[in-house]
Amino acid sequence: MKNICVFGLGYIGLPTAAMFAHHGANVVGVDINQHAVDTINQGKIHIVEPGLEAIVKQAVGKGTLKASLTPVHSDAYLIAVPTPFKGDDHEPDLSYIQAVSKALAPLLEKGDVVILESTSPVGATEKMVEWLSKERSDLTFPKYHEPDNEADIFVAYCPERVLPGKVIEELISNDRIIGGMTKESTKKAQDVYRIFVKGDLLETNSRTAEMAKLTENASRDVSIAFANELSIISDKLDINVWDLIELANRHPRVNILQPGAGVGGHCIAVDPWFIVNQNPEEAKIIRSAREINDNKPNWVIGKINDQIEQLKSQGVEKPTVALLGLAFKPDIDDLRESPAVTIAKKMLENQSANIILVEPNIETLPKDLESGKLVSLVEAMEIADIIGILVAHDEFKKEPLKNSVAVIDAVGII
Repeated sequence: MKNICVFGLGYIGLPTAAMFAHHGANVVGVDINQHAVDTINQGKIHIVEPGLEAIVKQAVGKGTLKASLTPVHSDAYLIAVPTPFKGDDHEPDLSYIQAVSKALAPLLEKGDVVILESTSPVGATEKMVEWLSKERSDLTFPKYHEPDNEADIFVAYCPERVLPGKVIEELISNDRIIGGMTKESTKKAQDVYRIFVKGDLLETNSRTAEMAKLTENASRDVSIAFANELSIISDKLDINVWDLIELANRHPRVNILQPGAGVGGHCIAVDPWFIVNQNPEEAKIIRSAREINDNKPNWVIGKINDQIEQLKSQGVEKPTVALLGLAFKPDIDDLRESPAVTIAKKMLENQSANIILVEPNIETLPKDLESGKLVSLVEAMEIADIIGILVAHDEFKKEPLKNSVAVIDAVGII
């Protein structure tokens, strides 16, 4: 498996491509973003991930990593493209996977390995095989219900399970689920990941692997929802939720997570809906958790608005509100599905206050927040009447807050 083609050079695809290249494979990374392609070919990166740029620079310099707008024939193809929603009922959008299938199909030769990494609903790997087989009727493809049968092409589903900020370390050390459409597909996919993965390569089938990824994130979502619900109840009862959780966690078999402004990222905020969409009658707890976490930003906005109205009643015509943090988790630049972004957008639309935004990990605001003003933490501290702490960035923990301003701390910094 010396030649590998990786589709999608985002937060997962680029680190994965870089790790294969770093460990001796010849890798072509494919993306539709010209800027990303050009940046990578200069030995630089277009995302924030500690340790990644040095690896990319070295691999590009050695010629083992190249970015391109078009794919090339390889021994193995990895697909790490987005799987967003379409419509309001959280129906998974597999159009990116379908587009890759169409681009990939003409390159396939007998013995090639195709691995889907994109977080997907159960059955997505089989759907990908359908698209590939329509394009290449001259090749045989594996069937889920025939695990012992041989085919010309080997296909597997192998989800990532890494933490932003620690992707390089966890790509190597984490156990990996290898879900082949057939038993031989599982073996072939294991051979691919053995190039650099030191964790265990766990054998299963494609459907179980797909569901395992969704289950992992749904489990975390349910745990976070419990903490977020506790924070709302505690506020109503005039109880400090942080003290409450600390005390409850002294029980030897209790481990309650910390509440926040909601749940973000392209995993926990998205994946559980794939289960609910396919199993609307059965997925009751999973749906409830999603609804609790999706509604938490509205609760935070309500607390901020209460402070705005209080200041207006005291004669402040249009208070200045500083929202601290836009990323979906601390100390990264990733704004995908961020509850802090949701809060900022709604506060800007409301226009009941002057909104200033603080996010130390980005240099410019995204389009949907361009009506806001990005300022430094120091400037925000000088002019804010109200401070909303939405993300627990390290920078925010070091800066003492003014006693004269109202503070809504959604993440427990103070």
